[in-house]
Amino acid sequence: MSKTPRWLNAEERRAWLAYVDFSTLLADYLNRQLRRDAGMTHADYSVLAFLSMAPDGALGMSELAQRLKITRSRLTHAVNRLREAGLVDRREDPADGRGQLAVLTDEGHAVLEEVAPGHVEAVRRAVFDALTPDQVRQLAVIGETISEALHRAEDAESDPTVLPWRRR
Repeated sequence: MSKTPRWLNAEERRAWLAYVDFSTLLADYLNRQLRRDAGMTHADYSVLAFLSMAPDGALGMSELAQRLKITRSRLTHAVNRLREAGLVDRREDPADGRGQLAVLTDEGHAVLEEVAPGHVEAVRRAVFDALTPDQVRQLAVIGETISEALHRAEDAESDPTVLPWRRR
């Protein structure tokens, strides 16, 4: 039995295509800025940024993958790259003998302090300078609402491996 698709109306299609367009352009813009100014990807910068916000600059690999919304395998590759560069280290998690912690090194912290101002300026130019304060509030509410809906959908899934950070 086939169910009739709930096609997007004109305004929904406009909103969806605008989102697809700006999200693709924004991801490319931020990657180019970070590659040019710091020689790293936005994904690598995000690893450093999340670690810098964690107590003691350390997070369990599974928790970090969940925060970044990426597979643990992809995170392992990123952490290994950052480890080779001396920006991140790995150590056993004392709270979980099977787990590993990703730890921001002093050099990683210094690189982040050097790179963050340029990155924040790029984000400001690309996003916040184009919006009014009311639009910024709306963007926050819209993003939070969609994220909450997606989390509820994830919780309803019977197979936890559909979530990227639970995949190997």
